[in-house]
Amino acid sequence: QLKLVESGGGLVQPGGSLRLSCAASGFIADYYPMGWFRRTPGKEREGIICINSSDGSTVYADSVKGRFTISRDNAKNTLYLQMNSLKPEDTAVYYCARGGQCGGAFGMVTPEGERLVEVWGQGTLVTVSS
Repeated sequence: QLKLVESGGGLVQPGGSLRLSCAASGFIADYYPMGWFRRTPGKEREGIICINSSDGSTVYADSVKGRFTISRDNAKNTLYLQMNSLKPEDTAVYYCARGGQCGGAFGMVTPEGERLVEVWGQGTLVTVSS
């Protein structure tokens, strides 16, 4: 069974940091483009960051560039999202995803990003508030 399980969400103050984890099972995450989406209240789910399988290159949405970092631990088959300088507008449910591609017209960090997602996690809530 293909599965992604996120953890690490919670309440953090503005300017703080948080690291989300995404444990993959049933497949080797390093073989696929992997990324993170988020859904903020009242908005569509959006892709924010993606890491390629071939060379580990990354694609970031402008809203998180310079603040968020994606990484993998292949030994643990786990994906991470390091979030720094958090803002109240980062409050969202964050989803881990296995996708078709990071770049291109249907890349994960595009308005069509969900189209090629093959596996979703259940989501973890991040709340940024004082």
